[in-house]
Amino acid sequence: MTHGLDKKDFPPYHSVGLERFIRKFLFMRKISLIGILCLMVARGAFAAPQTNVVRRLTVQECVRLALANNFDVQIESFNPRIAEFDYERLRGVAYDPVFSTAIQRSYNSRAGGLNQQTGQPFASTMTENTTFAPGISGGLPTGLTYNLAQNIGHRTGFSGKDFDFYDSTTSATLTQPLLRNAWIDINRQNIWVAKKEIKISEEAYRQQLIDVATKVEKAYYELIFAQEQIKVQQAAMELADRLLHENRRRVEVGALAPLDEKQAQSQYAKSKSDLLTARQQLLTKQNDLKNLMSNNFRDWREVTVVPTEKLIAIPEKFDLQESWRLGVTQRPELQRLRLDLERRDIILKYQRNQLFPALDLTGSYGRNGLDSDFNGVLTDTETGVNPSYTVGVVISIPLSLRGPKNAYNVTKAQKEQAILTYKKQEQDILIAIENAIGNAQNSLERVKASGEASEYANAALQAEQKKLESGKSTSFNVLQLQRDLTERRSEEIRALADYNQALADVAHQEATTLDHYHFSVTFK
Repeated sequence: MTHGLDKKDFPPYHSVGLERFIRKFLFMRKISLIGILCLMVARGAFAAPQTNVVRRLTVQECVRLALANNFDVQIESFNPRIAEFDYERLRGVAYDPVFSTAIQRSYNSRAGGLNQQTGQPFASTMTENTTFAPGISGGLPTGLTYNLAQNIGHRTGFSGKDFDFYDSTTSATLTQPLLRNAWIDINRQNIWVAKKEIKISEEAYRQQLIDVATKVEKAYYELIFAQEQIKVQQAAMELADRLLHENRRRVEVGALAPLDEKQAQSQYAKSKSDLLTARQQLLTKQNDLKNLMSNNFRDWREVTVVPTEKLIAIPEKFDLQESWRLGVTQRPELQRLRLDLERRDIILKYQRNQLFPALDLTGSYGRNGLDSDFNGVLTDTETGVNPSYTVGVVISIPLSLRGPKNAYNVTKAQKEQAILTYKKQEQDILIAIENAIGNAQNSLERVKASGEASEYANAALQAEQKKLESGKSTSFNVLQLQRDLTERRSEEIRALADYNQALADVAHQEATTLDHYHFSVTFK
């Protein structure tokens, strides 16, 4: 019993007609309630998540947020600074003067006695010695090393008689390589290589900016696609729901077989499942874009990002030669490989220099002082009354160059290998650019074709529905055309998203992505 109606409430001679009426009445009431419930569930379940904040953003705004907040960008931004710190460290190790000093006090005594061999007595001795020895040493970019030293001593004691005097030595010693380590040494190699590493890290940072900006562009269009896909699936569910109601009505009046109703029910359930999937995809695409734009997801979790741009296809004209020129001159990967070749040239230069014998020019000049008075020693040093100097050449010739020769050969082979790597990367970029342009052109054609296919599928469905109403078609045919229309609509928005992503990929291959957003990268 439903809605308070029962067959016994009606006269017996109307039992057959009334029973049919009651069934139809109850069935229609049930269908109405189910329809209302489904509509409420659909609106509640498939609507976009309700959050406190809605942010309407252009793709340019999303890119700029990402370049300012993206974790990968922030992590990569440290590398140029780290490379610069390392460069300054190496310069400090090589050329910063080093001050050193030593203060010592010594005491030495010996008792007197008789020399057993000569029979002569000898006196006892005692010496106290205090020395102060400051100095500064370091090197210059020419390979020259220097050492400025001073030694001031005060000696007291007795050895037959008392003595008390001061002595001083002030000297400057220089060593300049003339062959090995002359035009490059290990310090200069490390410093010059470190300077190249700064440039390499800057190009890596620029590459990260381009990559993230491209990812944001693609994520932005994926989000629009996900929103449009929900509309497509909602339209598909509405078509399936309408056909289900019509089939149930026709089954009730005997115009259709029950199988037609089951087919419509299956299509409706499938449409509802697809809509649920589309809704989850929307949430996923939202999170993908937020992850790229933010370094604090908690702040964005309750935010709904709404793209302000539409999926449209604006035809672009491509110049393959110009794109090749841009890619070869601007791609950070190639810039890094060029810098790597320069870095290897520095190492090769050092290894070649190590094949020469060592020929070092050395020299020193000093002033000595000796006086019983400390001021007298200083005066001697200042006036240079007791000078000293040395000049010489030091030659060192290894009997075997097996080590340096093989080190040079290894570096030379590595450079030749790096040249091939560079040429391969250049060729890969040319091919990637041509492929990206071809993909963009193909995607534009797909946009046109998929739009026409969607229109034809809609027209075919409308015609088939009219044939079904006139009894000249089957529910199966209509269901098939409904599925075709949904697929064609999905393919149309997919083609639009792919085309815009293909344009982003062309810019990525040319390394012009940042230029499109007027974003420049500068380093100190």
